[in-house]
Amino acid sequence: MGNAYLSGLDRNRANYAPLTPISFLFRSADVFPHKTSVVYNDLRQTWAETAERCRRMASALRKRGIGKNDTVSVMLPNIPAMFEAHFGVPMAGAVLNTLNTRLDADAIAFMLDHGESKVLLTDREYSKIVAKALPMMTGPKPLVIDVDDASFTGGVFVGEIEYEAFLAEGDPSFEPEPLADEWDAISLNYTSGTTGNPKGVVYHHRGAYLNAINNIVGWGMPPHSVYLWTLPMFHCNGWCFPWTMAANAGVNVCLRRVDPKLIFALMREHQVTHYCGAPIVHGLLINADPADQAGLDHKVEALVAGAAPPAAIIEGMEKLGVAITHVYGLTETYGPASVCAKQKEWESESLAKRAELNARQGVRSLLQEGIDVLDLTHFQPVPHDGQTMGEIVFRGNIVMKGYLKNERATQESFAGGWYRTGDLAVIEPDGYIKIKDRSKDIIISGGENISSIEVEDVLYRHKDVLAAAVVATPDEKWGEVPCAFLELREGATPTQEEFLEHCRAHLARFKVPKIFIFGPLPKTSTGKIQKFILREKARSAEAIG
Repeated sequence: MGNAYLSGLDRNRANYAPLTPISFLFRSADVFPHKTSVVYNDLRQTWAETAERCRRMASALRKRGIGKNDTVSVMLPNIPAMFEAHFGVPMAGAVLNTLNTRLDADAIAFMLDHGESKVLLTDREYSKIVAKALPMMTGPKPLVIDVDDASFTGGVFVGEIEYEAFLAEGDPSFEPEPLADEWDAISLNYTSGTTGNPKGVVYHHRGAYLNAINNIVGWGMPPHSVYLWTLPMFHCNGWCFPWTMAANAGVNVCLRRVDPKLIFALMREHQVTHYCGAPIVHGLLINADPADQAGLDHKVEALVAGAAPPAAIIEGMEKLGVAITHVYGLTETYGPASVCAKQKEWESESLAKRAELNARQGVRSLLQEGIDVLDLTHFQPVPHDGQTMGEIVFRGNIVMKGYLKNERATQESFAGGWYRTGDLAVIEPDGYIKIKDRSKDIIISGGENISSIEVEDVLYRHKDVLAAAVVATPDEKWGEVPCAFLELREGATPTQEEFLEHCRAHLARFKVPKIFIFGPLPKTSTGKIQKFILREKARSAEAIG
């Protein structure tokens, strides 16, 4: 006799639908058509209007022959067209490729070629780079569409048609074909590529849907939240927040560039409830003019992410009245995939202790299947002792499909049935993960491991430090020793001896940097400090006594 649960209980259109975040847009347009969806300068859009524009985009793309698995690239800041592309492109069955707007022409040309881009939407601000990149391509050139943002007055048009004219070609009542498979690609995001060519990370509809919901549930976002776009939408699709805000039926306050004065003004004007950013963004807000900070009298929630945001950043934001939640992830995990989930008993701790607890990478997010720290030799979980280091690994639905056209790198990253991050960490007795370093950033001095992150955390607690990075520099006696690069507050004039004493008061002697170098730190477009550049500088640095 057969199993009754396998007989006549088949999947069908009535009881199953592939998961896709496009469905969030349609629901918000149906249920909350007149609620504000997008705010940008003087522009106000409703969810009904946004949905109509996205339908037009999808229809216009289809009329131009764009369909399933075709790549549509965008070179845009955080403006309404960028938000619309997150729905209009996949609605046409195509794959959205958001380009890092701070890359050079060589990198842009590589990505357009590697992703076989059929269409490129570009803002006039990047016309010089795009005009240089297109002739460098070796494959077919994409259809170029200019987005004319009136708030930017420079640049030139380099495309064949302007964005609004392109949308006018589309049908406002366009109905996309039902998604056949939630495993289909929805977006293509390239890694930073600090050495060699960047890798193309492929997301699927299922992962985008789940992480969009994950953001709401994990952060406790109430319906109709007001979200300020301080995080670039080109970075991991804005950590999936374009799709999150459609599910939330909230307000997207667009921001063309990060400007602390404008950020505080927008927070006050629109009663912003949520925003995200790298530690560098929060550092800018902490060190902004007190006059710009004044008047923020409502609750604001912020996510901070980075390999290890210093506790000083979390402490500083709390003093401003902004509640920080620390998340951790990578391009390969759709952005945040773990969260430092706050415990009730932490509230009784001192501000400094709470900041220390909240600075950890934490535990798996609700809709991520698993996170662990594995011993690099035997690939077994490390003990929860806060001392034994291993590599952070992820497993679950919020992990990429793999790397485009790079089967070897895909297999290597999934070795052992986990996604291997390359980040070294410990698990503390309460089960929370704390990063100690990138595997390539650990400093081995006289046989002792020194966490660059631990040293940086101490440096950030100096009143004159805006940004800090610690790397290894060669040393005849110890093999290598820590070298500190420091970006200081305007007008600050501390001496190297002062920093030596500061570090000696908080670190074991062998962990104290032997070299301090002052000046602006090289950063990526998402605010991450480019340590590979600093390592080169550190090799030629001269140690102080």
